[in-house]
Amino acid sequence: MAARELSLPLANARMLFGQHLAGERRLSPKTVEAYGRDLDQFAAFLGGHLGRSVTLDDLAALKAADFRAFMAARRRTGLSARSLARSLSAIRTFYSYAERRWGVENAALTLIEGPKLGRSKPKPVSESGARDLIAEAGRARGTDWIEARDVAVLSLLYGCGLRISEALSLTGRDKALPDSMQITGKGGKTRLVPILPVVREAVAAYAAICPFELTPDQALFRGTRGGALGPRTVQKMMEELRVRLGLGPTATPHALRHSFATHLLAHGGDLRAIQELLGHASLSTTQIYADVEATRLMAIYDGAHPRSRTR
Repeated sequence: MAARELSLPLANARMLFGQHLAGERRLSPKTVEAYGRDLDQFAAFLGGHLGRSVTLDDLAALKAADFRAFMAARRRTGLSARSLARSLSAIRTFYSYAERRWGVENAALTLIEGPKLGRSKPKPVSESGARDLIAEAGRARGTDWIEARDVAVLSLLYGCGLRISEALSLTGRDKALPDSMQITGKGGKTRLVPILPVVREAVAAYAAICPFELTPDQALFRGTRGGALGPRTVQKMMEELRVRLGLGPTATPHALRHSFATHLLAHGGDLRAIQELLGHASLSTTQIYADVEATRLMAIYDGAHPRSRTR
């Protein structure tokens, strides 16, 4: 590698890396931003750690102790293990890119182990809680079409296991939902999702009274001024509903997707079928819902068994 390339400032290399992620790998703007933020923090640490502006030559010369010092410094700021693991992943991805483009190699990075991550369990809403949330959404806002809209959105999250982004990506051509439809989720992965009659009816009821023209190429769900409904509005609506119903802070829109999976499993749903319905690439991701259901059953057992009550 030429000396001129070795002297390339890290900030410049980071900018080219961001262009690569957005242009060649076509990652989402938020993902590109997250990578950039992690690398900016790494560059800022190295600047102070080495006492000078950082170049590609410095990246090739870093020792394992330097990487560990960065991780320790980030940990002292209160960064969670999951966020720290993501930061380390961003650094590894950048090094992989730098090796391909500029020949920058650093074997010391392979010696660094990421933090241990405890697998967090999803926190679904109970069956009665999910029903109450949808029912309350239909009688709480004072405007018929907004109430119908909120019921339709929550019905899609709970009745079909959609993410907020997936539900809000529907357009006017989806106002008359079929018995099943293809949904494109994370990573462009497409799955076939059955649509329950009650969900189709909720969406049709909203579409029938929405005051805005639901053209095929525009968002199906609209805000109060006619623009596309945003996820923050749905999150805020859920916050208001859970307060009125006395539900805890874990009753979020995404919790309805968790509830969809957990309740299907509780009623005899097949784990592999649930994997397909959720669009999980790996069965191990879906397996966590089996763990949640087992925990719930043990709690019921402990509370109901005669010998448990005598302890």
